[in-house]
Amino acid sequence: MGKNEPLGLISSFESFVPGIEPVGAPAGPSLWLVCQGGSILFSQESGALSVPLADDLAGIGLSTDCSHFLGVTNDHVCRAAGIPIGTPAPPGFRFAKLRSLFDGISYVFFAVAARALEVVEWDFSHRFCGTCGTATRLRTGERARECPACGSLSYPRISPAVIVAVVRDERILLARAARFPPDLRSVLAGYVEPGETLEECVHREVREETGIEITNLRYFASQPWPFPHSLMIAFTAEHAAGEIAVDGVELADADWYSADALPEIPGPMTVARRLIDWFRDGRAQKASP
Repeated sequence: MGKNEPLGLISSFESFVPGIEPVGAPAGPSLWLVCQGGSILFSQESGALSVPLADDLAGIGLSTDCSHFLGVTNDHVCRAAGIPIGTPAPPGFRFAKLRSLFDGISYVFFAVAARALEVVEWDFSHRFCGTCGTATRLRTGERARECPACGSLSYPRISPAVIVAVVRDERILLARAARFPPDLRSVLAGYVEPGETLEECVHREVREETGIEITNLRYFASQPWPFPHSLMIAFTAEHAAGEIAVDGVELADADWYSADALPEIPGPMTVARRLIDWFRDGRAQKASP
């Protein structure tokens, strides 16, 4: 793409209205979220991140058989497209992991990008029926792939996970997962098991990973987490009984931290950080005259 051809500045993503089909959508070029594995195609000039703004991918030298309408933002249609691993980025663009761009994107863009990554991952992984093996096709009117032979429907997979801020005597429980960098600590999280409620999952995860019991469990917020297809449901809770005894498998260590002595914590794009900020801001309010 030449320098004079239009780009969609990520900073201009101020609102988003999701959709499945472009009925009544505005005319003109689309904003393209081009996905390759867990990465998205970007351009960066003068420090500003952009995505392609074009009628179709041929305009930037790419082709795909995986294209999906996502919705509308700032009077432009948003579309997702999947590109096979190994396909080089067009001149002036690069593929980057969404996590690596957290400091330069808005939450609105994160939500659009999350939708794009999850829809493309679902489309690639459900090209054939899991029941009879027949090639599937997109179903009109809903986000689904259907089998023309047996009628089986496959919808985008969403894996629910819980995340919780546990507080005890003006301190918050933070832990280092085995996969974390040495200095990073965060609140506890885990995936929901079949037949389990969200509340049961929170109690089980905290008990399994740290050996403590909790009480006063309260819903806090939720966040899509497209790595590759999770939904994080956040809670707050209070310590009820027990002392920390990490499992040594998922967690390397855990401890209680006061608001004025926090270790390195996740970035502000994450619901984990929002939980920690909730704890820190609440303690700051209590301490103010």
